[in-house]
Amino acid sequence: MAEFYSKHFNLERVSEGIYAAIAKDGSGSVGNAGFVDLGDKTLVFDTFNTQQAAQDLRNIAEKITNRPVTWVINSHFHGDHMRGNQVFKDCHIISSQMSLQQMQENHPQRIAEQQDDIDGLKNYIETLSKQNESLNDRQKLTEINFLKELLISLPELELVLPQCTFTNEFTMFGTKRTAKVITLGGGHSPCDSFLYIPEDKIIFMADLLFVGMHPSFFPYSNPVQWTTILDKVSDLPIEKAIPGHGSIGTKEDIGKLKNYIKEMMALAKETSNLEEVSIPEDYKDWTTINIDPRALVIRNLKVLKDL
Repeated sequence: MAEFYSKHFNLERVSEGIYAAIAKDGSGSVGNAGFVDLGDKTLVFDTFNTQQAAQDLRNIAEKITNRPVTWVINSHFHGDHMRGNQVFKDCHIISSQMSLQQMQENHPQRIAEQQDDIDGLKNYIETLSKQNESLNDRQKLTEINFLKELLISLPELELVLPQCTFTNEFTMFGTKRTAKVITLGGGHSPCDSFLYIPEDKIIFMADLLFVGMHPSFFPYSNPVQWTTILDKVSDLPIEKAIPGHGSIGTKEDIGKLKNYIKEMMALAKETSNLEEVSIPEDYKDWTTINIDPRALVIRNLKVLKDL
């Protein structure tokens, strides 16, 4: 593998010609991404949260495959999987039709509001930094570093939407391997898609899979459908699974997340005072992004209780 360093992600060779870009805490990536050498084309899966992280991804993808990026996939509408699109605006960017719709509905206003309040973000970072001078809290420092990367990205950030969409499945045929982009409906978000490489039995699952990390539930999440999707995905021959957050996993990790979702749904239903909840023993070692694990679990349970 070519010598490479990025402050935003660790590059991991999943198989010959298939690479995962695993996000570093407090960087401009936030979520995981990756790229695949199809033989005659180079495909990128997700584009991170910032242009600076996306540029590092494009640079190493083109260096390793020795050709320009052809295809870019956005797995769903969340910013940490598509806000780096502008780095790839000369490529074919594809998502599900539902993902494009969600991007169009959510991102123009959100980006405009953030760009209108850059001074407010600067002041907030300064306040957090001063508060943390004496505390030296690692989690708080991670948040500060993340916000600094967001601040770098905002002045030049532009929303670049997919130019191509699909409804259920889209297949790209290369001279080395095939890439199938599939959506089975919404689970984590209303529009989750994954990338399956059948010849290599490798799957990029985006936020349908978290490995060693607590997933996030939102008011629009569908936990029942999410477990159904995980069941269907588990029927595929899979040797390695790249999550949206966390380290590279296997089919076993898909089963673990399915069990987690079911346990959390039951816990939300049977618990009257969620503030007293402890993290279940099997998940005490799981981590989170920029938030205390117990705080996220309680927030998730409140969401699940209202669904």
